[in-house]
This record gives sequence, structure tokens and C-alpha cells, in this order.
Amino acid sequence: MIGKEQFQKELQIIIKNALREDIGHGDHSSLACIPADTNGRAKLLVKECGIIAGVEFAKMILNQVDSNLIIETLINDGEKVGVGDVIFYVSGSAQSILKAERFVLNSMQRMSAIATKTKQFTDLLDGTKTKILDTRKTTPGIRAIEKWAVRIGGGENHRFALYDMIMLKDNHIDFAGGIDKAIEKTKSYLKQNNLELKIIVEARNLSEIHAILTHDGIHRILIDNFNYKDTIKAVSIIGNQCQSESSGGITLETARAYADCGVDYISSGALTHSVYNMDLSLKAID
Repeated sequence: MIGKEQFQKELQIIIKNALREDIGHGDHSSLACIPADTNGRAKLLVKECGIIAGVEFAKMILNQVDSNLIIETLINDGEKVGVGDVIFYVSGSAQSILKAERFVLNSMQRMSAIATKTKQFTDLLDGTKTKILDTRKTTPGIRAIEKWAVRIGGGENHRFALYDMIMLKDNHIDFAGGIDKAIEKTKSYLKQNNLELKIIVEARNLSEIHAILTHDGIHRILIDNFNYKDTIKAVSIIGNQCQSESSGGITLETARAYADCGVDYISSGALTHSVYNMDLSLKAID
């Protein structure tokens, strides 16, 4: 996972680009009918139950739009919310509040949906050693906030991108000429380029797991699309030689059974690619 400084840079890029995209050369709707010196107050209202996420990000957005806006936070990231709850109040320039409104809502609705789904997985895995991981199946341009939402929901981040971890999947293995060649070439590449990156290798069957384990320095084996019976066998074969991770279409209905097989991690792209935004609204207060 990338460091805190790089993560903050990613967040600033998201904010800058989203404001450019939405405001352009001006919010003419507000400019047309609201005097520049008009002050107002609004509340962030919850219209659906779940786990709230994006509160701190919303503060970053509002501060970027207008550092004079005042935010009174009532509910923090990661807390359970119900219909009618107020997350925060924001007061100050009415034009500034309206400039930020849609970006704040879009972000918080998406992040809250992800956090809510992640919490469902973490609750299912309670009592096992298995942790839930996200993947790179994120929305282009906003990966940082989606992965942030996973953490808020109690999950853990896989690699952030292609550059912070080695992950040899089926296509890498096939293009490289097999597991042995893929791993050997990878180790040579890392040494030549003076890189220290963890190596994860995907296994499609038990034979490939045996082949992977003939190489040292493997951080984790990705047990991909195995049934329960073969997953138990895979975990037994791997033992303490490296970490294990189940993946491949794992759902809320099947996650606990895979965890009971003894894997260290379960990864699910559904955390970020298959969620429905939580219903939130920003309402002016008279």
C-alpha cells in the first residue's frame, strides 16, 4: 500500500479534477440568483441505513472550495447511521456551499455504500482469522477514496496500484511461459532494478500451488476460483510457508465458508465495483 503522503496527493488530485469538471468557468445557477454576500446553513441528511463514510473527505472538499466555511460534525466516519440522522452542518457563503454540494454528495454516497458492504463482510468473518481485501476493480480516477472507504468499513487494502506490489496472475504466467519462468524473471527484475516489492502468485489448481512453493520469497498465494474442498487442501499444502488468499466470485453468501477453510485473506472486487450509492442529501436550513 502506498504511504500516507502519496495517498494525500491522490486525494488532492481527485478534488482538483472533480471541481474542475463540475464548476468549470463558474456555477452560473448560483451566480445568477444568489448575491455573493449571502450566507446560509445546510445539513447533510441521511435517507438510508448503513455505515457513513466520506465525512473527512467532505471536509477536505469544503475547505478547498472555501476555507471560511464552518463545519459542525455530529457523526464521524465508520459510525452506523439511520434515516433522519444529520451527519454535519455547514455554514458560510451560500454560493460556496452549492459549489461543493454535488461533489460532496457523490463522494459520500459512494464511499458510504462501499463502507457498508465492507462492514457486512467483516461481520460475517468475525471469529475467524480471515481478513477481507479490496482489489483494483475500482472506479477510474477515484480509487483513493474507494479504498479509503474499505478501510472505514473495517476491511484492508490490497495493493493500491500496479507499482506497489508484484502480482503474477494467470495472464502473466501464461505470457511468461509458465509459473517457474514468471517467478524467476520477476526476482531477476526486482534485483536488477533494486526494488523491494512483495510477490503474490495466482494458482489455478493444486499442482500450481506445489510449483509456486518450490520458490522462496513468495509473500502470498492467490487461491483463485477453488471450491471449498480444494481450498482446504490448498491451505494445508501452503501451511506456514506464505500467506493464503481466496478470490474469484466470493459473495456475502459464500465468504464465511471460505474463511472456515483457513485462508488468511479473502479478496472481493464486489466491495468497490458492485455497490449502490447510499441515499444522502444536503438540505438548506431556513
